[in-house]
Amino acid sequence: MTRFVHPATGDITLAGVLGALSDPMRLKILRKLLARRDRSVSCSGAAPCAQMAKSTLSYHFRVLREAGLIRTTKQGVENLNSVRWDDVNKRFPGLLQAIMKFQP
Repeated sequence: MTRFVHPATGDITLAGVLGALSDPMRLKILRKLLARRDRSVSCSGAAPCAQMAKSTLSYHFRVLREAGLIRTTKQGVENLNSVRWDDVNKRFPGLLQAIMKFQP
């Protein structure tokens, strides 16, 4: 069984968050998840493009998870992802709202 590692709220760092979001694909993934803040989304549902390889998508989700931006839970055969809104907002108030407003 896959066990996902999620940093504690106090271990989420600004450097880690910004490093994870420095990749345009991860920023797109997070923005998709932010748009569906009220529910979890599967990895394929949050994919920034349909042709992305599963291994690449898994890598991007792992980076976002290890930075403390998302929480991944297993439900059946799917991995569901949601933004750790409260945890990130506690550490860096306003950051996620700014990301939602950001227009690249």
